[in-house]
Amino acid sequence: MLASDAAGIADAARLLRAGGLVALPTETVYGLGCDATDPLAVASLYAAKGRPSFNPLIAHVPDLAAARRVGLFTPAAERLAGRFWPGPLTLVVPALEGATCELARAGLASVAIRVPAHPAAQAVLVAAGRPIAAPSANRSGHVSPTTAAHVLADLDGRIDLILDAGPCAVGVESTILDCTGGAPVLLRPGGLARETIEAALSVPLAIAAPSPETSGPKTGPLAPGMLVSHYAPSVPVRLNVHEIRPGEALLSFAGARPPGSETAALVRDLSPSGDLVEAASRLFALLRELDAAGAQGIAVVPLPRHGLGEAIADRLRRAAAPRPD
Repeated sequence: MLASDAAGIADAARLLRAGGLVALPTETVYGLGCDATDPLAVASLYAAKGRPSFNPLIAHVPDLAAARRVGLFTPAAERLAGRFWPGPLTLVVPALEGATCELARAGLASVAIRVPAHPAAQAVLVAAGRPIAAPSANRSGHVSPTTAAHVLADLDGRIDLILDAGPCAVGVESTILDCTGGAPVLLRPGGLARETIEAALSVPLAIAAPSPETSGPKTGPLAPGMLVSHYAPSVPVRLNVHEIRPGEALLSFAGARPPGSETAALVRDLSPSGDLVEAASRLFALLRELDAAGAQGIAVVPLPRHGLGEAIADRLRRAAAPRPD
């Protein structure tokens, strides 16, 4: 691991330009970066994560001008980018030929683009001088990483460098909108609340259904994080519980303690004060801690669904979904 100082950023950019794999801090989660124009680098990234190659990658760029060199922006996409970039919003737009490799796009005619707000990510993107594909820096399907230590636990020996800038501030991945057609469609709730986007657009967002686990190159997801089972601990997850079963760990919110909590294997509270921003920032770290506690399962109390609660509920629903055979 290297600190995200000038030397660390220079090393990260050098490795990315040479086809290497670098874990980068963003405001959402740590991303595993590679050159999005280099199919060999992208193939190495898929292999390091154990990620299905039909699951497309987000291209990260430093600003809107760079984004316009990667995809074709509709008026709605321009308006959203101008309002919310840099930040936790990914826009799926028609891809420009040759700007990113086909493997990074999973063969799609569209490309997912984000401009991260984290200063270290910004500095690396400027120094690298090319779009960087960067899914979450963890084994595919596992809980996403919000610290450099989480990345090390999943990918030690599989990647070239981890750039350490401390914990991520937002803690859940970016919101993803499909801007390839007329009105934008919500593909994945995330770090930018749906209500905030709808206020900017002055219209409600349509919501896409998650992609099935059997998706392939012809039917796969339009963007990352849409598979039914994702962000999963190694033990079963039960949602909206009102009692704790023997052997379970408890993920609580706002001090809730359902019957059976006193015998839970471990109890952790996303936000004792009921703050959804704090809950989002702690979600993946606490899921990892509970997963490592040796419990038979993780029980989760009901959580609010407004604001960032929608993104938290989305991640928990996917974590609790049946695993593919």
